[in-house]
Parts: sequence; C-alpha cells; structure tokens
Amino acid sequence: QVQLVESGGGLVQTGGSVRLSCAASGRTFSYYAMGWFRQAPGKERVLVAAITRSGGSTYYADSVKGRFTISRDNAKNTLYLQMNSLKPEDTAVYYCAARNSFTIVITNEYDYWGQGTQVTVSS
Repeated sequence: QVQLVESGGGLVQTGGSVRLSCAASGRTFSYYAMGWFRQAPGKERVLVAAITRSGGSTYYADSVKGRFTISRDNAKNTLYLQMNSLKPEDTAVYYCAARNSFTIVITNEYDYWGQGTQVTVSS
C-alpha cells in the first residue's frame, strides 16, 4: 500500500505558475505508475497527466498539453506537476494517484489516491 499527500496548491492569477507535489510513503514508489487528476465544482474527476514508473513516458490531456509538465523523482518518492500559463478553467481540486503498473495508466483505474489540493486561478 502507498500513501499519497499533495501540496503546493493555492490562489494564482491568470497566466501564473504553480508546482504541485505529491509525496508518497509506504511501498516502493518506483513500483507505481502515477497520475494527476482534477475535479472542478460540479464536474467529474478527469485525468490531467500520467507518467510511467521510470518517468520515461508521459501523457497529457489536450486541455493542458504544452502548459503542464508531469515529472517524478523516485529517489525522493515525489511526483510533480508544473503548471504554467494557468487559466481560470484550470481551477479545481488536484489529486495524485498511483497504480502498480508496468505501463502508463490513462484511465481512472488507479488504486491509491491523495486527499487533493485546491488550485484557484483568478481572472
């Protein structure tokens, strides 16, 4: 089992940047493919970005491609999401998630979830 704790959210102006972190503890972090999801008020939780165990492959939703970067540091047991050129429509609670998988996971079929961190982009 792995425990996930997100941090780094907050209030930012349109066009600004934020870096989210997800600290993992428990089982070996490098066993897990990871993803970042977001859920806006009244909407479903959706995948934003995903990354393989090694970090060698990544996936981005079209809505964030070119603006967000997912990365991981297996030595620090930490997942990151660098968010640039933020827009009001990026406002959501952001969640990290983990799945014991050899391949990238681009569905919502993750096994472990963090508690979420709020990102609010003001216009």
